This record gives sequence, C-alpha cells and structure tokens, in this order.
Amino acid sequence: MIYCCTGFLSITGQLQQVNADLLGWWLCERQLPSGGLNGRPEKIYCCTGFLSITGQLQQVNADLLGWWLCERQLPSGGLNGRPEKLPDVCYSWWVLAALKIIGRIHWIDKAKLRTFILACQDEETGGFADRPGDMVDPFHTLFGVAGLSLLGDEQVKVVNPVFCMPEEVLQRIGLHTDLLT
Repeated sequence: MIYCCTGFLSITGQLQQVNADLLGWWLCERQLPSGGLNGRPEKIYCCTGFLSITGQLQQVNADLLGWWLCERQLPSGGLNGRPEKLPDVCYSWWVLAALKIIGRIHWIDKAKLRTFILACQDEETGGFADRPGDMVDPFHTLFGVAGLSLLGDEQVKVVNPVFCMPEEVLQRIGLHTDLLT
C-alpha cells in the first residue's frame, strides 16, 4: 500500500505528502540477513519502487538484495518467489523490475529467462500463463510482456520498472523517470 500511494502521489505531483525519510528507514530496517526485504519479490519490488520514487535507494544494500533476487532463477530459466517454489512468469516482472531498479539486472541469465517467458505464451491467443502449458490470464500476460520489455525485447514498448507503465505514457504526463532508477 505504501508503494501504491507513493506512486500515485508522485504521478499527481503531491509527493511532498509522504514522510519519505521515515518510511524509507522503516522499510530498509526490514532487510533480512539473507538480503531480502520482507521475504518475497513482490514485496521487495514495492520496497525498491518506493525507495526509487523517494530518492532513497542508497539505504538498501543493493549487492545483498541483488544476490537474493538472482538466486530466484532456476535451471529452467524461470524465476520463483521463494526457495523451493516452482518458477512463475509473474516473477519475470517482480524480480527483474527490482533488479533493474537497483542496477543489478545484468546478474540474471536473460536468454534463459526470455526462453522461459516465451514458453509460457499460448500460441493461439498470445496470452501468457504462469508456467508452460497452463491456462493464460491477464495478470501473467501483463507481467510476461513487461518482463520481456525489461529484457530489452524490441517488439515490446519500453516499460518503466518503477511504475510498470510504458515510458512514453509517463513522459506524456510529464513524469521525469530518468531520476527514478
């Protein structure tokens, strides 16, 4: 919720409504010795997104966090949310976006991840599922396409890792995203 509210306030030009220093300190105090922030990539994404929006990325140990996130990549190339879990295409967004935000996306085997994401695509509908052979849905389709964008796929528009929106849309509304990551 902190991330969503901060993102909204940032987009609407009201970021001064947030006590960013206090919230940033509170979020970073929760960094685990293993490197994670509160344990799961979707929560880590929200924390790194908040820190990026508020200009506080320096508060997190990016190497330790990046290592924890990179350990989510499995031999299939896909990413999981926690140790011992199956890969899921949605983590192609949660993990990659957090890695992009902290400047560690190059630590992932991009070719293997791209292969995994594309294996999750339904050849008839074009949508993406959580895993190869499963039923496609809008949630996994969004995160599969956004993950491909972060991997540099030229067939997909550039998606901002902090807002999960096309860069061109953010530029149209006047949000200067070059300061975010």
